[in-house]
Amino acid sequence: MLHEDRHRAESFGSQAERYDRARPSYPASLVADVLGPRPAGRRLLDVGCGTGIAARLFAESGAVVLGVEADERMAEVARTRGTEVEVATFEAWEPRGRLFERVTAAQAWHWVDPFVGPEKAAAVLEPGGSLQCFWNVGTMPGDLAELLDPVYDELAPSVHQSSVIHGASVGRDALGAFRYETERQGIAACDQFLEPTLDAYAWRQPYSRDEWIELLRTHSDHALLPDELRAELLARVGAAIDRLGGSFELSYETLRLSAVRV
Repeated sequence: MLHEDRHRAESFGSQAERYDRARPSYPASLVADVLGPRPAGRRLLDVGCGTGIAARLFAESGAVVLGVEADERMAEVARTRGTEVEVATFEAWEPRGRLFERVTAAQAWHWVDPFVGPEKAAAVLEPGGSLQCFWNVGTMPGDLAELLDPVYDELAPSVHQSSVIHGASVGRDALGAFRYETERQGIAACDQFLEPTLDAYAWRQPYSRDEWIELLRTHSDHALLPDELRAELLARVGAAIDRLGGSFELSYETLRLSAVRV
């Protein structure tokens, strides 16, 4: 299971500043739906908060946010940008009697044990609070995908099969269904949540050649490739983008899994 690959899960710290700079944000409508009405003062625990990209959005809307992050290097970047962070995996984190109205995980719940995580979330949520997990999934324009598909098939087929930044070769809808079913099973086994719901938020983001390569470097499936292979892959990705004028627009869909604590 992906959460057991701790080398990959904790590979982001070496890219912490780049991660904060390059990773996409999240739609304002999602932030509003996660927090619900009267967000001011809402107590929120952000699991796997990374450099605090989502945590800052919640705080800007008035929530009181505590982050939990396994990598000290990521946590330090989040702190410098205003997020309070405690360093631990969520499974090992000590709540010390604290309760929250929301437990969130932005691009991070797949690094948490799918059966231990819901039990831990239920233990720190007030009744009526909710677990909110969300992921950005990208879909490339067709002309760029036609250029890049054979490059990935040749150099990094395993990345091509599973990368959320590409929408994965299984397709965005199938990836969303996989995310939902995998996490739903863990939540259902916990027996302390209502049936989860899945919502989607569509938006678009322009990227220059350099911005896209910077983003790819922050994804663990790319970062853990051998240096020479990664260099060749990124060079050929850049050349493909140059053939299309040096920039493109990516279609994003942010998938949100929400489960209310009974």
